[in-house]
Amino acid sequence: MGLLDSLVGAAAQAMSGQQGSQAAAGGLDPQMIVGALGALMNNAGGLSGILDKLQQGGLAEAAASWVGTGENQPVSAEALGGALGPDLMGMIASQLGGNSQQAAGTLADVLPGLIDKLTPQGQLPADNGLGGLGALLGGAQGGQGPDLGALAGMLGGLLRK
Repeated sequence: MGLLDSLVGAAAQAMSGQQGSQAAAGGLDPQMIVGALGALMNNAGGLSGILDKLQQGGLAEAAASWVGTGENQPVSAEALGGALGPDLMGMIASQLGGNSQQAAGTLADVLPGLIDKLTPQGQLPADNGLGGLGALLGGAQGGQGPDLGALAGMLGGLLRK
């Protein structure tokens, strides 16, 4: 198990006792989204793998805007689902408990902001996004658990349009 698996596991474990009041927009709870994002990062080869898939899938300009320091370009659920492919989308759908179309919609809402936050200087981090994801999970390193309120707020903010 890698660092990301540990971080996602820690967040999921800590969040399992949380009330539904911390559910993100759209009725999805942060635990589900964290699990889906962790699975995506692991199965796509980290942040660089996700960006490669997006570039190869015709979303190079949108993905570059998410990494860059300017405004993030939106992406449609259909385009994102097509770029990531049926295998990844099926896996994400099973993580979120829905179908591939619903999963693509959620990712289209969350992924631009997440990649933007993982690349604050406008370039891919040396750790392939894993350290940044750990920071977004609220500092699950160093013996401290994730800040669940901050995580839920970040995910809720990413899901709002």
